[in-house]
Amino acid sequence: MKKTAKLLKKVWKITVLLLLILLTFSYAMFQGGFVSWFLFYSFLPFALYCMALTFYSLNDITVTREIAKTDYNAGEPMKVKITVRRRSSFPVFYLMAADHLRDPSLPLETNQKALLIAGMKKELSYEYSIDELPRGEHLFQSITVKIGDPLGLIEKEKSFVVENRIIVYPAYTEILYRPFENHYDQGMTASRERVQRDTSLAIGVRDYQPGDRFSWINWKASAKRNEMMTKEFEQRQSHDVFVVMDCVPHQHFESIVSFTASLLRAVLKKGAQTGLLTFSHERASFPVRGGEQHLQQLFYHLAKIEAKSFSSLEKVLEADGLFMLQTRSTMLVTAQLTKPLIEKASFLGQRKGSITLFLIKAEKESPTKDERSLIAIAKSRGVHIVMVHEGDFSQTFSEVNFR
Repeated sequence: MKKTAKLLKKVWKITVLLLLILLTFSYAMFQGGFVSWFLFYSFLPFALYCMALTFYSLNDITVTREIAKTDYNAGEPMKVKITVRRRSSFPVFYLMAADHLRDPSLPLETNQKALLIAGMKKELSYEYSIDELPRGEHLFQSITVKIGDPLGLIEKEKSFVVENRIIVYPAYTEILYRPFENHYDQGMTASRERVQRDTSLAIGVRDYQPGDRFSWINWKASAKRNEMMTKEFEQRQSHDVFVVMDCVPHQHFESIVSFTASLLRAVLKKGAQTGLLTFSHERASFPVRGGEQHLQQLFYHLAKIEAKSFSSLEKVLEADGLFMLQTRSTMLVTAQLTKPLIEKASFLGQRKGSITLFLIKAEKESPTKDERSLIAIAKSRGVHIVMVHEGDFSQTFSEVNFR
């Protein structure tokens, strides 16, 4: 149906062009004089150009899109270069190029199109930029090229399939992660050690590093090698951290994702291991592991996740509670604090020892009266709640939050 409509429109425009040529010629023949013939000869070049343009094929054109890289962080700028090449130098009055992508969330409405004065040039290009990329996986799908004549009678348009895919990882903040001392002793404070180690079992020696305790020095090995050597202890598995992220639709969901990414990165950077559980349109679980490759997998998942969960966080905990008992430390990230959530977290905390809930709030937002009472209830039941404000993630593990 669309092809038929386009064909009829093209035939109609050619018919109108022929009628205009015929009318100006008839006017010159019957009217005579300088003015009428001047009008005919002045219109004739435009008419002939329009006729020639109808036979010009857009298959003569090739289009490319250049993007500097495929991996970005949310909020980063991006530049895109569109290049149009023609094999012939047929004069083109104007050429309009428009970039299209599948994801409508990218702010391209104002800068994706460009009007180029082509003339007889064989290569044309333009650049546009996106100031702040939103998180997600985005597919640049096609580029549309449109040409036309000065009179606007003949227009030709063609879409070229030019696919480029970019992944925009969530923005993260540098956080100094401190394991909790209550994994070994009573109380909820933050440990300044890189990781807690089982000092009863030495598995080797290594070079001395700043921050190593005096009692860890292996004097015999130091004397043999004539340099300071310290004992290498087995790391306790209790430093494994399992993070559960709330995926219920909420105005602070992007902040939840950003903080979760920052938290996971901080834990892995500290030398501990971490896992992740999310329940959006489907359940996704990543086992407790360490390393850069594991971090990339977690960030890739967080880049694509959406707030499409119909299950509240307490229901997720109820369904996956036994699975989370494999680790000693569980951290919940949410923007909604409810009594059922505290009850479920308290139940799990009694069986596994450590539950920390990070409550995401807007910048300088204070807790409501109901939230204050819920925080008091959580504290009495052994669930520690840390309030995290947007733009202040770096202070999450400050000693103030763990008093």
